[in-house]
Amino acid sequence: MFKRFFTTNSIRMSKRALVFLAEGAEEMETVITVDTLRRANIDVTLAGLADDEQVLCSRNVKIVPDVPLETVKSENFDAVIVPGGLKGAEACATSSLVGEILRRHYEANKLVAAICAGPTCLFAHRLAFGKSITSYPSFREKLGANYIYKEDRVVQDGNIITSQGPGTSFEFALKIVEYLEGSDKAKSLIEPMRLKL
Repeated sequence: MFKRFFTTNSIRMSKRALVFLAEGAEEMETVITVDTLRRANIDVTLAGLADDEQVLCSRNVKIVPDVPLETVKSENFDAVIVPGGLKGAEACATSSLVGEILRRHYEANKLVAAICAGPTCLFAHRLAFGKSITSYPSFREKLGANYIYKEDRVVQDGNIITSQGPGTSFEFALKIVEYLEGSDKAKSLIEPMRLKL
């Protein structure tokens, strides 16, 4: 089985992003984010928490990660991204390795992004307390005591970007592109993808 059918090695990549993939991850939030960032020529590594075998996501879609997370744990990225999906977010929240990677990048002022249930992972690892965030609405009570909770579909506060759920995945991904490559690059993706935002 091909681990990385789509490759962008022939294109010079200026930025690198790491996306965590765990069993129970939300498919749309994972795939739309990875796809949109790759369209922006950002070098995305989809890393499996367990290994590099296929992962069963929240709606029974199977996704094959590029690499096991263990193999890239010491690498530095411009962005680290936590998709939602309750079970997937819980796996990231209870992983000490995910916590170490998130903290190292956050403290180095690199982008940390999370969508839907993903922001609960920030909470679990005691990261970015006091920042403005959003999430899937049912997590507001859990997060509200330690963050400035917003109702916006996408929220950026410094090097933290959060978003609400599957239906906000394109906005989330484009905000990450804007952060990494500028607003012109993000805007250039909208028409070719036939998005209406």
